[in-house]
Amino acid sequence: MRPPLRLSPLSADQIDELHELYRTTKDVRLRTRAQMILLGAEQGMIAPAIAQIVRENEQTVRNWFKRYEAEGIEGLKDAPRPGSPRKVTPEYVSRLVEVVRQRPRSLGLPFSMWTLARLADYMAEHTGIRVEGETVRVHLKEVEIVLSRPQHKISSPDPEYMVKKDDRGYTRWFERGRGLLLCR
Repeated sequence: MRPPLRLSPLSADQIDELHELYRTTKDVRLRTRAQMILLGAEQGMIAPAIAQIVRENEQTVRNWFKRYEAEGIEGLKDAPRPGSPRKVTPEYVSRLVEVVRQRPRSLGLPFSMWTLARLADYMAEHTGIRVEGETVRVHLKEVEIVLSRPQHKISSPDPEYMVKKDDRGYTRWFERGRGLLLCR
């Protein structure tokens, strides 16, 4: 069994910075890491006890203790991941938000409602960055914008349209469960 690992004492500013991070971050993993450090610093808890509280492995808690002591609060953030760089830039997202808040017809487009595919096509045309509609949806969701499905409503200039639509004057059979239902 390994000897208990404790954090060295932290200053009031460091603890305040960790509290602020814990309260404001939306990243669950970052929040858990801040919680580990706070439990170690404020409560004087050791890695095995913290591991039970945050439901992580003891070694994971030890690793984050060491990384925090070496790099500070920046060490709690995820390291860059391998792979191709992101296509979508912050400028793209801000332009996307501007565009989605305008009616397509005001931009000279032949349709009146945005869809994810239409937004992706429009943005590709004007920014040169081609992404899928799902990527557009994810970035809109981050700024709390959700596109709803278009509601298609059939209407008529005839003032008696709704009466005629509801009273078709013929009998229809509907299958319901095991039997048939006669509606007029």
